[in-house]
Amino acid sequence: MGATREIYWNIGHGAVVAMYLLALVAVGFMAQGFRQRLALWRKGKPLDRADHPAARVSRMLADIISQRKVARVPEGGVPHAMLFWAFLLLFAGTLLVMAQADLLTPLFRINLLSGDFYRLFSLVLDLAGLLALVALGVLATRRFVLRPPGLESAPADVAIHLLLFGVLFTGFVVEGFRMAATELRSNPELALWSPVGYLFASLFSAMTAHAQRVAHVALWWFHLLLGLGFIALIPRTKLRHMATTSGNSYFEPHEPKGTLAPVDLDDERAERFGASAISDLFWKDLFDADACMKCGRCQQRCPAWLTGKPLSPMKVIADIREVAEAENGKPLIDTVSRDAIWSCTTCGACEETCPASIEHVGKIVEMRRSLVLMEGEFPGDEARRACDAIEINGNPFGLAQASRGDWAKGLPLSAAKAEAEILYFTGCYASYDPRNRKVAASFARICDAAGVTVVILGGEERCCGEPARKLGNEYLYRMVAESNIAAIRATGARRIVTACPHCFNTLARDYRELGLDLPVEHHSTFIRRLVGEGRLKLNPASFSATYHDSCYLARYQNIVEDPRLVVEAAGGRLAEMAWAGSEGFCCGAGGGRILAEERMGTPMVDERLRQAKKTGASTLVVACPFCLSMFEDGLKRQPGTPELAPLDLAEVVARSIVQP
Repeated sequence: MGATREIYWNIGHGAVVAMYLLALVAVGFMAQGFRQRLALWRKGKPLDRADHPAARVSRMLADIISQRKVARVPEGGVPHAMLFWAFLLLFAGTLLVMAQADLLTPLFRINLLSGDFYRLFSLVLDLAGLLALVALGVLATRRFVLRPPGLESAPADVAIHLLLFGVLFTGFVVEGFRMAATELRSNPELALWSPVGYLFASLFSAMTAHAQRVAHVALWWFHLLLGLGFIALIPRTKLRHMATTSGNSYFEPHEPKGTLAPVDLDDERAERFGASAISDLFWKDLFDADACMKCGRCQQRCPAWLTGKPLSPMKVIADIREVAEAENGKPLIDTVSRDAIWSCTTCGACEETCPASIEHVGKIVEMRRSLVLMEGEFPGDEARRACDAIEINGNPFGLAQASRGDWAKGLPLSAAKAEAEILYFTGCYASYDPRNRKVAASFARICDAAGVTVVILGGEERCCGEPARKLGNEYLYRMVAESNIAAIRATGARRIVTACPHCFNTLARDYRELGLDLPVEHHSTFIRRLVGEGRLKLNPASFSATYHDSCYLARYQNIVEDPRLVVEAAGGRLAEMAWAGSEGFCCGAGGGRILAEERMGTPMVDERLRQAKKTGASTLVVACPFCLSMFEDGLKRQPGTPELAPLDLAEVVARSIVQP
């Protein structure tokens, strides 16, 4: 006998009509379920996520096939990806069998499932089923036995695992009965190409042919019903993430990372700003809620959660879904809770690690906008006073606007603004804070040594507005942003450099929405280029160092290697912290939290200092004034002599400059 088999053996082609009718019913139930979810998503505001369709489809297919976002998740990521790939092969095999039986054979008399192709087909599908069972077993053990923190389980999770196991296991049993009655008797060599099926067939080989047939047909229908039940349940259980997670790969924004939804403050018809009700969120926010599978990864990476704050990004998404599904108009902000909303540092760790491409930060900022713009609520009176000071004095300290450029007295800066190579946007901390003024002075000396002419705005510069905007105060952000843009244009500047990642993101990304179209660079990449081009000569002196990644550099701008290369060029022997690069740990100052006191849990900076000290380095290098201030304050609270010396990247380089 050749290498092939009779499709629908022992079932009969008469049962095919019933099979397809049942399949149509299952697909109908699935479609009805997704129609119900669509009605839920439509509770949100319109949002265009259909631009760049070719790029979106390409990214979606790459994400789906490679499972790259899922596989990078520690512990459960790889087995989850294995389970997907296995089911993908099994589904493809099922479609091929259907095409062969109902299209190729009756219409074209072509049999693809024969010879070496059938042998390979049998082996691949058999091993795919085994791989799926193993992956499912690993995932079940992790969820129900090991129970890692943050991974929530409910009775529905047990039911889903049992359903998947039933589909896979009955598939092997059905195959075993078929092989025991056919291939083991007439073509044992072919049976070896289905090794797992062969084992089951061996268990049933002692049964009579009649018993094998009866058991086979009964289990075949049971297996079919389990499979169709799986299809019908997809939109009604967490299984819907198969569609919504894939959809999220398509609907991901094409704007630069960290872009917030614009607010039309001039719209006289607007009755409210921000999100105080579910209808104030975008449809994509509700779609995200259906894409969440509660894997807990975002919670496990959230610095607020890990330091005892009442913020779980996973719970925020779950709360949004709960409000969307409620029939009684459940309040959004009170359900999520104000403490959770104000605890966020907008560090982006949740979004960076989420395998479902969920956008957490924008939702939180929208709720903050409602609290600030509609209710006048802030995370504390100190944050309110800081915002008032920005409005009046242009800085959160309430210091005189005219003294903003005093730090530069006696330093080599250019007077001819239009002819300068760069405009140095100093930022509030480097302008007023004595510790960060040293950073600004170091940067000025670096530029002078490299022959780079520099100008500053001085008294014309105001806070970039980023902390206020992340707190939800869009009005204040717009006011200072427009003032800064006018001042920058008046200088005739051609390029902007800043040492503050928050200023960098705001000027390079957000100000473009307001018409500023100038190249903006962070001082880490700027210094790296000066060294690389030979314009800046360094005399490195060996020292041990660890580098703290600013969230707004590493995650928002993917600037990871440049600052490290600069440290090494200055003689630093880098020892990396456990959480580094795009998976770094926030200092606690982002999201406007630099303006507010940290009243709940453990200070984030204390945890980050603990991680830094663990490296044994003597120098903690940073590239952000917020981070530097947080580390200085954190070390002051600790008894004894500090084990670490926090230095900005510019300070490290300035002390290594070759003197003429």
